[in-house]
Amino acid sequence: MLKMQNIRKSYRTDTIETHALRDFSLEVNEGEFVSVTGPSGSGKTTFLNIAGLLETPTGGQYLLDGQEVGNLSDSERSRLRNEKIGFIFQGFNLIPDLNLFDNIDVPLRYRGFNAKERRRRIEKSLEQVGLSARAKHLPAQLSGGQQQRVAIARALAGEPRFLLADEPTGNLDSLMARQVMELLEFINEWGTTIVMVTHDPDLARRAQRNIQIVDGQVSDLRQTIAQPEVAIA
Repeated sequence: MLKMQNIRKSYRTDTIETHALRDFSLEVNEGEFVSVTGPSGSGKTTFLNIAGLLETPTGGQYLLDGQEVGNLSDSERSRLRNEKIGFIFQGFNLIPDLNLFDNIDVPLRYRGFNAKERRRRIEKSLEQVGLSARAKHLPAQLSGGQQQRVAIARALAGEPRFLLADEPTGNLDSLMARQVMELLEFINEWGTTIVMVTHDPDLARRAQRNIQIVDGQVSDLRQTIAQPEVAIA
């Protein structure tokens, strides 16, 4: 699904060159749930941005779903990103003046879906996260955990094959974080490949595999032996 070989990413200013990723190699198979951990400044965000086609590497090869993406034009990268990748961020990034239905509708409109198809996707995604009855609520009427579920529904409405989650529980208390993690596990069971960046070691251990990044390189690949059974009320 995702294959990076000897990826390098450097940032230059007039006085200094910073190497965010150095000979970074990683493969994520279709259907996997992989957590990514590492200290601040280790390269986690750079990796996530390259994986999500938001940045281009300085060198190396990146294949997404078997397609080399390094030489794609901006429009081709944007099309591929919209078709195959969903994003979940630490900040929910919901539009406060729009209800849940319309928040999810916005990116679908940009993709050009007709009204019938947009409604189908929105209703399906809200049902998947257990918020069908709240479709007309505003974000401020929801808890933090519910707002993150809306953000997940917005990502799911695009029907991505690959979901990138950047600290999806970072703004939540422990109970809400556990509920969001349970939801991500169910989404993975439905067949979506997930890569999640987290600082929480307990959440990282619940993924099928944990990748540690230190100084821009993969320092450890640890397989999780067993995952707890989960349920969503």
